[in-house]
Amino acid sequence: MPQHIAIVSYFSTGAYDTNTIDEDKLLSEILTELGISHEIQAWSDPKVDWSSYSHLLIKSTWDYFDFYPDFLAWIEKIKALGIPVLNDLDLVRWNSSKDYLLEIESQGFPTIAGVILEKCSQPTLENIKKKLSSDTIVVKPLVSGGAKNTLKIPVSEWSNFEEKITELVQEEAFLAQPYVNEVAEVGEYSLIFFNQQFSHAVLKTPAKSDFRVQHYFGGTIQEIHPEAHLLESCQKLIDAFGKGTLYGRVDGVQIDGVFHLMELELIEPYLFLGLSDQAIPNYREALKRRLML
Repeated sequence: MPQHIAIVSYFSTGAYDTNTIDEDKLLSEILTELGISHEIQAWSDPKVDWSSYSHLLIKSTWDYFDFYPDFLAWIEKIKALGIPVLNDLDLVRWNSSKDYLLEIESQGFPTIAGVILEKCSQPTLENIKKKLSSDTIVVKPLVSGGAKNTLKIPVSEWSNFEEKITELVQEEAFLAQPYVNEVAEVGEYSLIFFNQQFSHAVLKTPAKSDFRVQHYFGGTIQEIHPEAHLLESCQKLIDAFGKGTLYGRVDGVQIDGVFHLMELELIEPYLFLGLSDQAIPNYREALKRRLML
């Protein structure tokens, strides 16, 4: 089959892409420059004939956690068709639930992992404090993105939130994590890799009086050139858990000079292609190698 690629996106409602450069369009421009036939398709569109494509390139499936059972079913459907997908769908599935953070932590990597609050459980501060010693706790869905249903809770005010959390946990599992002061004080680092090779990096800083670094909550983003020890830490994570990836983003903070992972983004990360002069050329070269052009 001649190369005909689907850039896999989503039906945008504007919830997750405010104030961003359209990276679907940028990726389309790259593929056009490379002379590759392609179309942008929403993963959830029932009318798409996925079997007509030689490859699927996942880019912006930004609502997968809103329709998680459907997304998992889509993964199985595509796997059954045997179409090459970048990134690999087994890796995508593994990365889709934040319990992967506990697995990474168990292998000795400094990680802001936390405690799982199982679905239909009765979360208690006592159980959470067995692992977390923070004065403030961040609670978020185990399958989530974009800071959806994310709560920042001072331990001293737990009783004010307990009923709300118990209500949320009846619907799905959550993750309780320590609040990391360094996110507000310094920011969150994002290092982007193509074919497991470092491309570029940014520092995301939340808006004043907020803790969410996403740009649609008013956070600011600037390109940085990471120090050697920071790059080395992120490279080790990509090599250990992102083998064979076309793209990957390592998000985290530095605590007392040590990088701690907060998210390993291997599904649909925003790649900050418009912030670095190297980003688009690096992505283009990575695609050329993967598509054997």
